[in-house]
Amino acid sequence: MARFHIVIPAAGIGNRMETAIPKQYLPLSGKPMISYSIQTFFASPRIASINLALSPEDYFWRNLDLDANSRLQLHYTGGETRAQTVLNTLLALQSQIAEDDWILVHDAARPGLSLSLLNTLLDSLEHDAVGGLLALPLADTLKQSDADARVKNTIPREGLWQAQTPQMFRYSLLKRALESFDGSPTDEAQAVEALGLEPKLVVGSLRNMKITYPQDMALMEVLIQKEIA
Repeated sequence: MARFHIVIPAAGIGNRMETAIPKQYLPLSGKPMISYSIQTFFASPRIASINLALSPEDYFWRNLDLDANSRLQLHYTGGETRAQTVLNTLLALQSQIAEDDWILVHDAARPGLSLSLLNTLLDSLEHDAVGGLLALPLADTLKQSDADARVKNTIPREGLWQAQTPQMFRYSLLKRALESFDGSPTDEAQAVEALGLEPKLVVGSLRNMKITYPQDMALMEVLIQKEIA
């Protein structure tokens, strides 16, 4: 029976947050941002392993003494791009994972993933021939601008989705997709699409937003505090 494995590429530095430390370690309601999604994965008995892909210069986890049987594994496999980091980690896991096992790649800066949403993704894709990802149908009108920030065109939003994570594909398929992609894909689904396949879209959640700008952090703080209260 195929198992589920998490890969969290956490080798980035988050320049747009304008902070001295990588954004995945910024405090969110008293805990590092990355800890929220890790806790969600630990809460699921369906997840066989949780793999953090870190920069070789990352010292945040250096003093963590992991039990040999821990589902959490640290890999100092950070590359120049997200795609290279994920591929490096897949190669590091090659002896531990079956070819048909599922890999779920999740952004380190998406602390709002819930256990129920994770289960929805697993249930929706467990028997899918390709795999897929969480995503939200676009609700806002899209405008394309010129170099002077003036509207050049209005883009119909019908059929357009905003990609989220986790993105879930079989180990062998994802590895082949990343190895064969010409350039650097923006996400795992794009690499799989380049093979001529069509990943399935599973409706995500606004709470599963990616923290990119300081105002995103403020909004997530409000959401978390509201749940605690």
